[in-house]
Amino acid sequence: MGSKAIPQDEIKALFEGLSPEMKATELGKRLKESLDNMKSTEIGAVAPDFSAPTPNGDTLALSDVTNKGKLTLVDFWAAWCRPCREENPNIVSVYNKYRDKGFNIIGVSLDTKAEAWKGAIEADGLAWNHISNLKRFQDPIAELYNVNAIPAAFLLDENGVIVARNLRGPALEEKVAELLN
Repeated sequence: MGSKAIPQDEIKALFEGLSPEMKATELGKRLKESLDNMKSTEIGAVAPDFSAPTPNGDTLALSDVTNKGKLTLVDFWAAWCRPCREENPNIVSVYNKYRDKGFNIIGVSLDTKAEAWKGAIEADGLAWNHISNLKRFQDPIAELYNVNAIPAAFLLDENGVIVARNLRGPALEEKVAELLN
């Protein structure tokens, strides 16, 4: 489940196939709790709102960003995450191409050092909204969204409904283009 090697619906089906005794174990209870928490971030669910500090110390909420456009990408990343940094040029490209059509991004950093976080924003040219509690995977937003590996991303429509998850490379631009054109 943590590696996302098996789709959520398959994990749910496997869990439902367990005996009542297995579901009653401590591990079974934790698995059920994790599966229940996943419902809040499934495609079709309204994304849970959150707020956290920006790089300059102000507080920014997801609802502040989703109210300003047609699509919002909630992008979980960190300066220390090589796959995240490798994906950043693609996200920058999509942002630059579609921001005037209503595409917003809020970057949720799972860094622990403010200097590294701010430096990566500058170095990678990430010209959108950013927040971080600087708590790595213990970040309450990461926990709220069941993020235990990054990069992770949620694409929201103008109503804050999750319409796609974890789009990378050309798939991100294809979905954004489809929804905005």
